[in-house]
Amino acid sequence: MSQFFHIHPDNPQARLIKQAAERLRKGEVAVVPTDSAYALVCALENKTGVERIRQIRRLDDKHNFTLLCRDLSEISTFARITNVEFRLLKTHTPGPYTFILNASREVPRRLMHPKRRTIGIRVPQDNVLSALLAELNEPLMSSSLILPGDTLPMTDPWDIESTLGHAVDLIVDGGFRGLEPTTVVDLTDETPVIVRPGAGDPSIFQTE
Repeated sequence: MSQFFHIHPDNPQARLIKQAAERLRKGEVAVVPTDSAYALVCALENKTGVERIRQIRRLDDKHNFTLLCRDLSEISTFARITNVEFRLLKTHTPGPYTFILNASREVPRRLMHPKRRTIGIRVPQDNVLSALLAELNEPLMSSSLILPGDTLPMTDPWDIESTLGHAVDLIVDGGFRGLEPTTVVDLTDETPVIVRPGAGDPSIFQTE
C-alpha cells in the first residue's frame, strides 16, 4: 500500500515536503497535486518509474511526457527556445499550461516523442508542488492522472488512494483539485497551436 501525506495546500509542511522529495529521489512513483489536477510523477532519471507510469496509464512510446520545472531558467536547460518563445513563456508561467517545445540534449530520449524530439514542459502555480520542486532542486517527470477509459483526470485524493494505492508508492493529498488538465500549447512552429484546451485560457494563444 502507498503512503498518504496530508499536506496543507496553502502552507505546506516542510517536514512532509522533505520526506516526499527523499522518497522520489529513492525511485518511488507518486501522485501529486498541481494547479489543474493531480499528476503521476517520478524523478527524471527513474527509468523504472517511467515504465510504471506508462503501465498505469497504458501509454505507448508516442506519448509526450511533461517535465515539471521550477522556473524559466530550468526550462532553458531542457528545451531549445527562441527569444519570442521565451517572452511568451515568461508571460504565462507559472500557470496551468503545458508547452510542447523542441527538446535539448539534456532530455533523456525515453521521455521525448520518438519522431519529433519534443518535450512537454510546464511551470506549475501550486504551493505544494512548487515547494516539492524547490526541495528536489530538479524537474519531475509527470503525466496527468487520467486513467485508461477516462476523459477527465482524478481529483479526489481518497478516490486516488482506493484506486491506485496498490500501484504507486506515495499519494500527496493537497486537497480536492479541478476537473480539467492543463491547456497544451505546441510552440515548435512559428504559430502556437492549441493541442488540448484545458484549465488555462487557450484564447490568448490563438491568432486571427
